[in-house]
Amino acid sequence: MIYGIGTDIIEIDRIRKAILRNPRFIERLFTQAEMEYYEKRNMNVQSIAGGFSAKEAVFKALGTGLSSFRWKDVEILRCSAGKPVVRFNAKVKQYVDENNIGDIHVTISHCKDFATATAIAEVSIDSEGLTLEDLLFQVDKEVKRKVH
Repeated sequence: MIYGIGTDIIEIDRIRKAILRNPRFIERLFTQAEMEYYEKRNMNVQSIAGGFSAKEAVFKALGTGLSSFRWKDVEILRCSAGKPVVRFNAKVKQYVDENNIGDIHVTISHCKDFATATAIAEVSIDSEGLTLEDLLFQVDKEVKRKVH
């Protein structure tokens, strides 16, 4: 079952300008593992913009936006075939566990001017024992009370 869907689009030139304006921009947003991936890609601004867009899409799929989380709490890594995979850290990891969120599927694309990403968050298959109603209303318990 789908927990949430998020999508994002960013102008690549905005990311290029942010990097030129603030050399620490990349270090603030991306983990060491992510930065190593970008270094292998010669710090290609399209790839960096795609990673930024993917993080935004994941936060939206979680239903939280960035809110009280940090950029580095979500990592967009790559499997051996190059597919983006998501790893959670710190507060986001706790939020994902508490809300029975399982896999996150991410796709990233870009052209000359824009980078875009879409993320789909699934409910964890490990949430056995929960009813459909529990899963649907888990985040907002007040809504659950109003339904009864």
